[in-house]
Amino acid sequence: MDKKIIISFLAVIVVIGGIFLWQDFTPVAKISLAGEKVKVYKTPECGCCTVYASYLSRSGVEMESQNISSAELAQMKEENGIPRNLSSCHTSFVAGYVVEGHIPLSVIEKLLAEKPDIKGIALPGMPSGTPGMPGPKTEEWIIYSIAKDGTIGEFTRI
Repeated sequence: MDKKIIISFLAVIVVIGGIFLWQDFTPVAKISLAGEKVKVYKTPECGCCTVYASYLSRSGVEMESQNISSAELAQMKEENGIPRNLSSCHTSFVAGYVVEGHIPLSVIEKLLAEKPDIKGIALPGMPSGTPGMPGPKTEEWIIYSIAKDGTIGEFTRI
């Protein structure tokens, strides 16, 4: 095979791989959650959940990621009072709070600093530009609070 063809082929592979994994190499600030561990539950097929877990790990957060089935994840969401309209592709827990979706660490820090008397917070769907999701930020992110009685409020906007 011609040397130029091989070099061109390798260059294309590197570019495609870089595009696919770009967030894995994006530097992030080291975040402290006061020693609290984040546990992420996700399905093994979800790539953006894996990138979100990588974002947590690269940020210096003590975390654990566990693959479970889609049915188990849906049951977990229901058992923890996550309304379907606030659902995302993965569910995390930290310091007794449920953290639903691609929520930035700065918001988790805010949650742990303020310690509101709520069940947790949620960023529904998979908005562009959020940790774990490719693309630019195209809209304001509304992070909702889920009260212990199931009512929904607004926790913060980014």
